[in-house]
Amino acid sequence: MLKRKALQQLKYWAGHKDKKCLVLQGARQVGKTYIIERFAEESYEELVEINFKEMPSAMEIFSGDLTVDNMVMALRFRFPDKRIVPGKTLIFLDEIQECEQAITSLKFWAMDNRYDVIASGSLLGIDYNRASSYPVGYVEIQRMHGLDFEEFLWGLGIGGELIASIQSYLEQRKPVPEFVNNQMMGYYRTYIATGGMPEVIQKYIDTKDFREVNAIQKNLLQGYLYDIAHYAKAEEKIKAEKCYLTLARQLLDKENHKFQYKEIEHGARAQKYYSSIEWLLRADIVQLCNLVTDVRYDLEDYSRDDFFRAYTTDLSLLIAMKDFSLKQHIVENTLSGNTKGGLYECAVADALLKKGYSLYYYKNESAKREIDFIIQVDGQVVPIEVKSGNGRANSLNAIFKKNEGISYGYKFVDGNIGDGEGRIITLPLYMAAFI
Repeated sequence: MLKRKALQQLKYWAGHKDKKCLVLQGARQVGKTYIIERFAEESYEELVEINFKEMPSAMEIFSGDLTVDNMVMALRFRFPDKRIVPGKTLIFLDEIQECEQAITSLKFWAMDNRYDVIASGSLLGIDYNRASSYPVGYVEIQRMHGLDFEEFLWGLGIGGELIASIQSYLEQRKPVPEFVNNQMMGYYRTYIATGGMPEVIQKYIDTKDFREVNAIQKNLLQGYLYDIAHYAKAEEKIKAEKCYLTLARQLLDKENHKFQYKEIEHGARAQKYYSSIEWLLRADIVQLCNLVTDVRYDLEDYSRDDFFRAYTTDLSLLIAMKDFSLKQHIVENTLSGNTKGGLYECAVADALLKKGYSLYYYKNESAKREIDFIIQVDGQVVPIEVKSGNGRANSLNAIFKKNEGISYGYKFVDGNIGDGEGRIITLPLYMAAFI
């Protein structure tokens, strides 16, 4: 059983519901159903679970009046062996995007406030079967991702004490002992090769066989392509699939990682493909990092929607788009050139997105300055550079000179914690999971 941080978030919700249902969003196969079932085992006497994909006939429960008493009576008839008791039963509505009325019902469950209700779905951001009256104000939304690097370490059996000691070096800005740092970089490269999808990590833990890992990654990728084929509108299906399958080439094969439509097909333009990118974003299949024209708060005010980088929702999917040999190069640390730099950039993006940051990047063509990522922390702008080696952060230094209000930035390197260059905090790549 893989330990997940989301379990504590669910427990916090249970103690602070404030008359709201919980909607757990996230891409497919990140472990939403699994973690909710484990949460129910630990926290409730009974679980009433409806998966609307597996049990479409259960939509009838929500076809009449959406009073809580009517819905509970219908649930009792449908599940006569279940004791549905306020405070002791969790009602779990899985793949809720398939049932419009079930989404609408969340408002009435919340207003009644007798029963604990969690809903989950992988495609809640798209218009497919969208409820006519989404229960804004009556639900608490939490997002779930694949495993981050810390959760991966837990899965390997690396305890909290060792992880805490690693974090202490970060807090003190002191170099990690070389042996420990090398070991952590080895774990991190393995994590990059597997990605964070729970099924993939569990297979690695059980077998240590990257060919079996590869087979699961490929299956997951096919599942995402199936979702595109099944849920995207007819005019978007082929275009969205082409956009998605070009991500590895966009991010790993070229120096400029800005999403370029010409990589999809010769002569391609945004006018034809941007709606497909938007669909992939709403479906939790890609995540975007937008260009900003200035590095100052609030970044969204300077953001441009027409220039962006697009990342897969998890490294597992990106790695699955490339040949199996990539895993060997990652684990053995024999990558070079654009692939190495692009992959480490993707790994840091993955870590930051899983921590809940919105990502931006900055590029000044005339000054030849580029900041890989910019995030906002407590109202402050924090620029970040990612280095495949341990070179100087010239762009960061230039940004600091231009913007005196920026107090610090990060440089992630294939190395150790360094003294830094002025306001630059130099950290090993794996510490992106801990900032």
